[in-house]
Amino acid sequence: MEEQSEIEIIDTIAPIPKPKLKLQANKYLQLSFMYDKYEIKPYPFSEYKLRDTINGVLKIIRNNEFEQNIIKQIEEFGFKDLENTFIPDKDGQDKFLVWKNFLNNLDKLDGYDIEYDNFNLEFSDNSEISVESEDEHQWFSLSFEIKIGKKKYPLLPIIVPILKEIKSLDELPEKMTLPYEESKFVTIDTKEVKPILKTIFELLDNVNNNKLEVNPFEAHFIDLDENVKWKGKKELLRLSKQLKNFEGIKEVTPPKGLTITLRDYQRFGLNWLMFLRDFRFGGILADDMGLGKTIQTLSLLLRLKEARKLKKPVLIIVPTSLLGNWKAEIEKFTPNLSYISIYGNERGALFREMEKYNIVFTTYNLIVRDYEIYKNKEFGYLILDEAQKIKNPNSKVTQIIKMLKSDYKLALSGTPIENHLGELWSIFSFAMPGFLGGLKTFKKVFQNPIEKDRDYDKQQLLNKKIHPFILRRTKEKVLDELPEKMEIIKYAEFSEKEMKLYESIRVIMDQKVRDAITQNGLAKSQILVLDALLKLRQVCCHPSLLKIEEASKLKTSSKLEMFLELIDELLEENRTILVFSQFTTMIKIIEEEFEKRNISYSTLTGSTKNRDAVIDEFKSGKSKVFLISLKAGGVGLNLTEADTVIHYDPWWNKAAQNQATDRAYRIGQDKNVFVYKLVVRNSIEEKIISLQNKKAQLAEIYEGDEKIEAGELLELLK
Repeated sequence: MEEQSEIEIIDTIAPIPKPKLKLQANKYLQLSFMYDKYEIKPYPFSEYKLRDTINGVLKIIRNNEFEQNIIKQIEEFGFKDLENTFIPDKDGQDKFLVWKNFLNNLDKLDGYDIEYDNFNLEFSDNSEISVESEDEHQWFSLSFEIKIGKKKYPLLPIIVPILKEIKSLDELPEKMTLPYEESKFVTIDTKEVKPILKTIFELLDNVNNNKLEVNPFEAHFIDLDENVKWKGKKELLRLSKQLKNFEGIKEVTPPKGLTITLRDYQRFGLNWLMFLRDFRFGGILADDMGLGKTIQTLSLLLRLKEARKLKKPVLIIVPTSLLGNWKAEIEKFTPNLSYISIYGNERGALFREMEKYNIVFTTYNLIVRDYEIYKNKEFGYLILDEAQKIKNPNSKVTQIIKMLKSDYKLALSGTPIENHLGELWSIFSFAMPGFLGGLKTFKKVFQNPIEKDRDYDKQQLLNKKIHPFILRRTKEKVLDELPEKMEIIKYAEFSEKEMKLYESIRVIMDQKVRDAITQNGLAKSQILVLDALLKLRQVCCHPSLLKIEEASKLKTSSKLEMFLELIDELLEENRTILVFSQFTTMIKIIEEEFEKRNISYSTLTGSTKNRDAVIDEFKSGKSKVFLISLKAGGVGLNLTEADTVIHYDPWWNKAAQNQATDRAYRIGQDKNVFVYKLVVRNSIEEKIISLQNKKAQLAEIYEGDEKIEAGELLELLK
């Protein structure tokens, strides 16, 4: 622009301008001001504009205060000033709300000229969403419709793209504006339709061809209620309520032939097992040790037999140590159930007889050897006791068991998660194939986020997913009548010679471990770490367990002396005692001491051949002390005759110790149970007890000890 002094101004105008808005193709606004018949854009800023006319140059004095007020007015609608152009100052859903608010309040733009350039946005507030359910063979199909005016539209294509962009429904605005046709939008109140949004969000992977496909075992993810307009059968709603809260699960009558009265929680367990069967679900009965998983299972089978629904044999796979327990429970509580135990070297002839019996027993070891015989058989139920035996999905026994044929599957385990969530996946992949997806997907979606990232949302989602299919009750929750369990730690002090031996071994092994770690790394040195810890634990129990010359010179043990004194006191009080140790050589040493003192005892280890006879010897009262190796007797025994448990040597797996204690502290116990833990002070044993107390449980998924990491093992050597 030339300097004013060089231009001949023929006229000057300074009217109040008229704002002009042009709505451009649904994307933005263009603002200008009409000074009489002359259009001026807000930017660049200037005090006046010059316009050439036929008569000469016209000087237009701008009303900048007025222009700025207009710009501010447009910004108050939620638009961002980009110099002559305005766009919504929001992203995503909110930008449509800006447009909607603006269009609904055009009457407030008094004195504006408004033009439309391919601009045809339409917004509606009136809509109604309905759901229609269809049964599709083994699953359900849900279609969602949104009615706007007199027309109906499928909801899933509209809402799914939005839900895929968020991690939580909390990210959604209070009101959402959804596109349903070209340039047409409908606004919905998020809170009012939250049940529908939650259902779709949690089952996003199930959307197919504008329908939501729902497997029966996912029914509890349906958060719809009676307020939602529902078309079609409501069976899915009923199933959803049952799975979520176990509401409406049919109360079943215990079988007539049952010789024991089930407790209330056991009756619920029977109801739950029948519910799973009615909907062809599998599941995990994960009650605390001693609460009667066996009797609940046998009650189910007996009820089916009495209803003439047990038409095929039931195959129950158990650890070898539990065969006698199952047979005893059947004979005592469900004598009308026939069974055959296919076990031993002469079992060949028994295979031809299995069809005649209600229950067929075999063991985890034998199922691998005998798979060729079992693979063509069809069973009514396939039941795994101590199902954690298949926690490794790559083991041969796991793969073989998953190939067996049965109409229904059930897993029994007090510890379905011992170390990590992959073990839970493995058991469910048997009980409900496909329920938790493939292992890689499970690790990506659940295991890694929960265990590594402590992802609370994923944890809650997994909790919700498995909740209906894993029944877990603890003694504290269901057995008010169970006598109190009192735990007492008794400490021994090393003698001077023992301390010298212990410290010399600790120093030597500590140096060896650190040298190995420096050379090979911590992970590859873990075996050496465990060996070092083993030697220290052996010194605590009895120096003679350590097969080195220096240890052989020590003939006494402080802990053994304390133990023998405790035994004497307990026997004087007429106690009946279980003694657990991980070392069979320690049990032999105790046996020798008992022989010297004429103490009656029974012994159960992995090498015990007459297992049932030994158990009966103790149960009948012929012996007052039962020496048991933790591996051979940690699970499966019912020894309520005992009122005292002694753990001779502690172990960092607290769950294993608790299982051993539960041989006495279980249903049928009518006495106070005292649990003694013998610990050598200022030793690795004291550190193990401390570590037990510090170990966190797998977060709210399941009660069980976490795996001890290599670094924690190393700390025990200090």
